[in-house]
Amino acid sequence: MKSRVSRREVLRIAAALGLAPVLPSLAGCGDSSTEGVEGLPDYEYDGPAGPSTLFQHGVASGDPLTDRVILWTRCSTDSEEVVDIYWEVALDPEFSRRVGAGWVSSDAERDFTVKLDAVGLAAGTTYYYRFRALGRTSPIGRTRTAPSGSPDRLRMGVASCSRYTGGYFHAYRGLADKADLDLVVHLGDYIYEDGNAGPLRPHDPPRELSTLEDYRTRYAQYRLDADLQEMHRQHPFVCVWDDHESANNAWKDGAANHDEETEGSWAERRARAERVYSEWMPLRDQPGGMIFRHLRFGDLVDLLMLDTRLWGRDRPADSPGDRDVIRDPGRTMLGRDQEQWFADRVRDSTARWIVLGQQVIFSPWKTIGAPESEGGGQILNQDAWDGYFACRARLLQALREAGNPNLAILTADIHSSWAFDVTDDPNDPEVYDPQTGAGAQGVEFVVPGVTSAFPVPAPAVVSAIQAVNPHLAWGEVTQRGYMVVDVDRQRIETTWYHIDDVTAVEAEHRIGAVFATRHGANHLEELQEPAPPPPRGAAPAPRS
Repeated sequence: MKSRVSRREVLRIAAALGLAPVLPSLAGCGDSSTEGVEGLPDYEYDGPAGPSTLFQHGVASGDPLTDRVILWTRCSTDSEEVVDIYWEVALDPEFSRRVGAGWVSSDAERDFTVKLDAVGLAAGTTYYYRFRALGRTSPIGRTRTAPSGSPDRLRMGVASCSRYTGGYFHAYRGLADKADLDLVVHLGDYIYEDGNAGPLRPHDPPRELSTLEDYRTRYAQYRLDADLQEMHRQHPFVCVWDDHESANNAWKDGAANHDEETEGSWAERRARAERVYSEWMPLRDQPGGMIFRHLRFGDLVDLLMLDTRLWGRDRPADSPGDRDVIRDPGRTMLGRDQEQWFADRVRDSTARWIVLGQQVIFSPWKTIGAPESEGGGQILNQDAWDGYFACRARLLQALREAGNPNLAILTADIHSSWAFDVTDDPNDPEVYDPQTGAGAQGVEFVVPGVTSAFPVPAPAVVSAIQAVNPHLAWGEVTQRGYMVVDVDRQRIETTWYHIDDVTAVEAEHRIGAVFATRHGANHLEELQEPAPPPPRGAAPAPRS
């Protein structure tokens, strides 16, 4: 008992000093992928049992590196006292081959959430984890570290835009059921901040979020959803926020639906939103609310996650026709420091593929098509990259200077499905050839909403947009769903899965489309069906 209490006290002192609740290296974890570690502490507790709902918000993991992964849970208790929480990691779901264990603590200051970095793990390995506190045991989670060396394949689920009031999270259940995924990438709008009552599931609290308690209550509501919990339980998560985690159409110094006269300081509201995101999401925290980051998956994939919303975004133009603002060379979507970070990463990458996870449509998306030499036509959405013309041009120039590596952009926000060749002047045949892909610098895959709907869900919209956007290979605006991105040495393949009816308690999943780009091509080709998934020996996390 004495040594266990001492370990807990060390962690509590670290927390009091403002240090992140990160565990020291788990000795011996990286030495073997098949054997456990001797001498780890066991769970001991002889007090009264906590509530049966202590772990009602489930477990989660995220930001996998080759030797570590973030683990998360929350304790739901009526007490304001500090809760001591035991965690353990094993190579098997029975926890007979444990590789790490220890104690952390949490309290009301962190909304009783726990987030720790379990380190010293083996690369490319599946692990199982759980928490214990007050005599109760959490559900078992499954996670996986990033591979090292030269992996042959990586499979990622992709999702975004999950409005609780818009329907049921069937897309999350679909991702949870795909045991062969290595990770899930979430591109933002994990919650919605508005007070929309909705026809099926009203928001809690029933108002637009503003206070710290408001944001915490909304995350707690979302994390009670069984399908969302199951996705987190089965797969590690890599996430970024978009606008609805704070306020609609947010930028660094404000938001479209934030009124400082009636709602107070935007800086304070933004800080509250960012704090709660950090508390509830399994990402590895960085200073100052920075969420753009680089995760490596051997020499196969460099995954670059951007913040196109809060870090450095200048105020959006008021309308798509505000050309002087949209084309202002001084404006930025990312902030100049994040732009430079991107340029450095693509220049230094030695990976087969660069995958860019970000929030809003990168490719030109027009209602009137024209070459840049003739004015460029008319854009559709000034909140997307089209509204930050010079910033996008700087990123494309960074790619050219890096030798135009294999690039796939994963995009969300618009609640619909699209597949683009990435080019800065798609309407100029001297710059880009839609038949061969000559002039393209990458491809872009846009994921539909989990439940959020496209503003005009009519198939005719797609044909009208396609007619003036020759780099647009495919689009679909009526269905919700998710994507699976399958990467190997020769190609990136993306499959869209669509949900027939998100307002129904049960719904069918079907394939909407399959597109791929080949190594060295940076050009889309449509496939009839996805490649077979790889065999995966690691069992899903068992139900309690």
